Amino acid sequence: MINRKYLLCFISLSVLLLNNKAEALPFKKDRYYYEKKGEMIWEVQTDQKMIALTFDDGPDKVQTNQILDLLDKYEAKATFFVIGNRVMKYPEIAKRIVQEGHEVANHTYNHVYFKRPSSAGLVQQEIERTERVIFQATGKKSSLFRPPGGLYDDTIVQVSNRMGLVPVMWSWHQDTRDWSKPGARKIGDKVIRNARNGDIVLFHDHVQGKTQTIEAIGIILPELRARGYRFVTVSELIKSSASKEVRK
Repeated sequence: MINRKYLLCFISLSVLLLNNKAEALPFKKDRYYYEKKGEMIWEVQTDQKMIALTFDDGPDKVQTNQILDLLDKYEAKATFFVIGNRVMKYPEIAKRIVQEGHEVANHTYNHVYFKRPSSAGLVQQEIERTERVIFQATGKKSSLFRPPGGLYDDTIVQVSNRMGLVPVMWSWHQDTRDWSKPGARKIGDKVIRNARNGDIVLFHDHVQGKTQTIEAIGIILPELRARGYRFVTVSELIKSSASKEVRK
């Protein structure tokens, strides 16, 4: 028979060791941590058939305009994460984006891949410069921020949040990698095959060389529209989730 006193001592010691080990492990601030706190977004939980198409790295004097023409044709809205220095070059395109009911969001001024741990000063500087040129071109301030490459840490999250911007990534199953030019049909098939309510899809409206994005968008829009999906801005997608919470 095991002595009851020794058994209780063993259990107490085991619990103490486990607690000490847990305290010694660094706390991981990952996607699930930030999403639960509402400090970042990868996709949105909604019961409505809504998808947000997002475009990075523009504006581009040719590609962005062609995308806007297609969006208008299919009565679709989208969010454009713009580079500040490109807005300086093409302010009229940024203005067109807003005038046609789309959303302009911040993607840094120089497309900086922030090193980690990131510099709070550099993050704030890149965001602020971009906000100034967005406002000058469109008369609007953005409410969303996407760090280039999807690289983030706690500093990037906290600085952008303090500045009134929510960092937005994309649905992991909807990274089209259109910049790698895998083929317009392959891009289109991936988005259509994986389409779910609340998706945030990643495209680029400034691709070096001949882009395949415009052709892919021409495949995606009519097919998903026929399946009952609406294409909305990220901010509208977020509101759909908020309205769902209110209904509960």
